[in-house]
Amino acid sequence: MNFYTSVELPADLPRLAHQNRLLLMGSCFATNIGVRLGEAKFRCLVNPYGVLYNPLSISMAIREALAGKVYAEADLYEHEGLWHSPMHHGDFSAVTPEEALKQVNGRLDEMRALLPKLDYLMLTWGSAWVYEDRQTGLIVGNCHKLPERYFHRRRLSVDEITEDYTDLIEALRDVSPKLKVLFTVSPIRHIRDGLHDNQLSKSTLLLAIDALKVRFPEALFYFPAYEIVLDELRDYRFYAPDMVHPSEVAVDYVWERFCSSCLTEESVRVMGECEQIHKALEHKPFRPDSEAYKSFLEQIVLKINRLKEKYPYLDFEKEIETCRIRLNK
Repeated sequence: MNFYTSVELPADLPRLAHQNRLLLMGSCFATNIGVRLGEAKFRCLVNPYGVLYNPLSISMAIREALAGKVYAEADLYEHEGLWHSPMHHGDFSAVTPEEALKQVNGRLDEMRALLPKLDYLMLTWGSAWVYEDRQTGLIVGNCHKLPERYFHRRRLSVDEITEDYTDLIEALRDVSPKLKVLFTVSPIRHIRDGLHDNQLSKSTLLLAIDALKVRFPEALFYFPAYEIVLDELRDYRFYAPDMVHPSEVAVDYVWERFCSSCLTEESVRVMGECEQIHKALEHKPFRPDSEAYKSFLEQIVLKINRLKEKYPYLDFEKEIETCRIRLNK
């Protein structure tokens, strides 16, 4: 007897490899997956604008990078002692405009340099509800706790999203012709919008992705993270205490499904070897100054060097530095 609904994964999902260059943008679910890919030594840039929830803010961020945008003080505003960018998450806010601009433009430079080399763009949309600045008419990426009277709240339409992303994807493919785009919809419910409005929002996102897949059948793909959490893990024990965000167990499960369907077999093997190195470095020796422990560290360095010879694009700089410091103690 089967006690859960299994989500069938699309057969045409792309297979990512360690030599690919990845850009992940969108909700905090994109950050969760991006951090795990980074720890697995994939070459990826994760949320260079910070967490963004709606499709048009993500699109605008990419367009700014394509256009060579450089932020200036005029693009920021001061609120409650901090300088904010309306396009960026609060992680980029700072006490001085100079500090905020350094963070914003530094990450934007990374993103701009990556786009011509990009193999995969992974986008996680969170909500179709947007907030338009009443003065400028622009959709903001983050309200930074400004009063609601400063904004007009509305829900994007399927056609609005589809037309915007048709233009965006064509522009991206002019820069990187082999680019593939992998969409996900965040399983995190936006209960502040109300449960019914949240359902309308998620449905809008799913319909827009489906319409885009029809327009770009060879370049666009959808990974059903939303459906996996809501259908396969249909139980509140798979949620955090707020009953909105997936629990660590749920994220682990989605990650496993992602790895089995979206990574090459070789990359899965490389991930396993990287994980062994990571666990070895977490080992706390009884006598860190002993010859036995130094020999143990040398074996880790040897294993890293062998992996680097075979896969020169893997970055083990941090691990090598850790071994060097411990060996010299």
